[in-house]
Amino acid sequence: MINVGIAGASGYTGVELVKLISNHPGTKLCSITSNSYKDKTLTQIFPSMRGFQRGFENLTCEKLDADALSKKIDVIFLALPHKVSMEYAPQFLDRGIKVVDLSADYRFKNASTYEAVYQNHSSKHLLEKSVYGLSEIYREQIKGTTLVGNPGCYPTTILLALIPLLKEGLIKTEGIISDSKSGVSGAGRATSLTSHFCEVNESFNAYKIGNHRHTPEINEILTAHSQKKIDITFVPHLLPLTRGMLSTIYVQAILPVSEKEIRQVYESWYGKEFFIRVLDKGMYPAISHVRGTNCCDIGFHVNEETGQIIIISIIDNLLKGAAGQAVQNMNIMFGLEEKDGLDAIMTPI
Repeated sequence: MINVGIAGASGYTGVELVKLISNHPGTKLCSITSNSYKDKTLTQIFPSMRGFQRGFENLTCEKLDADALSKKIDVIFLALPHKVSMEYAPQFLDRGIKVVDLSADYRFKNASTYEAVYQNHSSKHLLEKSVYGLSEIYREQIKGTTLVGNPGCYPTTILLALIPLLKEGLIKTEGIISDSKSGVSGAGRATSLTSHFCEVNESFNAYKIGNHRHTPEINEILTAHSQKKIDITFVPHLLPLTRGMLSTIYVQAILPVSEKEIRQVYESWYGKEFFIRVLDKGMYPAISHVRGTNCCDIGFHVNEETGQIIIISIIDNLLKGAAGQAVQNMNIMFGLEEKDGLDAIMTPI
């Protein structure tokens, strides 16, 4: 049995981790932390979790103390803000505790790229050690690491769709466009004007055009897989819904290519993957089909006359885009069945 701690359990991602770990057959949830809700029980923060037999009433948020927590856990999920994670990850690693970090602090190999978008990095020496936690792509590296930098939600949709086509040399590295849309939970639980109900409801808008902090993350990973510098055009939008994420990606084939050839590539990469579902010809994914799951659904259209390929890639931003993929990575790190705790059956409504 793996003993688990969750730092930042009072956030949207943190509480998703609590639910997943509580239903996981190979883990025991030993500690949750929240500096904002210290000494509050989980059910005081989330009343909907009252009355379950898993003892949520007895889960009390502690102060995040690496020395105290390390005596009772094997792995810690850091569902903390950027910059805060980098303060604590080294402390847990030094005490022999594996770390899955859900902030951006360990997603980058290039410290200067991270610092240009976020802030100064206080543990740059760990960036080489960290493995980018895109589970299906970096599985072998994740098996041998003690530190995973869990990907961002937008990057997960885009990278899973593009990496196979780039690696197989089928698409141009120039002119890649992703028109992406997210539910409001992607902004986190903290209140702000941009995620206020009155501002979001019955509205739809693009934001951070040309300067979204996920763009360098996407570019770094795509460049590593293509061996050519990639500068994607990434335009995020805010949808008036709670959870879910959809990326419509436009790329150009290098040579004439057919729908069958693109499908063969996706099937060769993902045909045996439990959490990636490549849709049949003429079928395109909907956010409601992945809500509440750790799945990424991919559909695509090929214009064989122009060589343009349009890919639709969707996830639940709180699960495959955050907590679900984090648990998937933990399973890989500890040699468990990858779908343990993640194979619940969901319906579209």
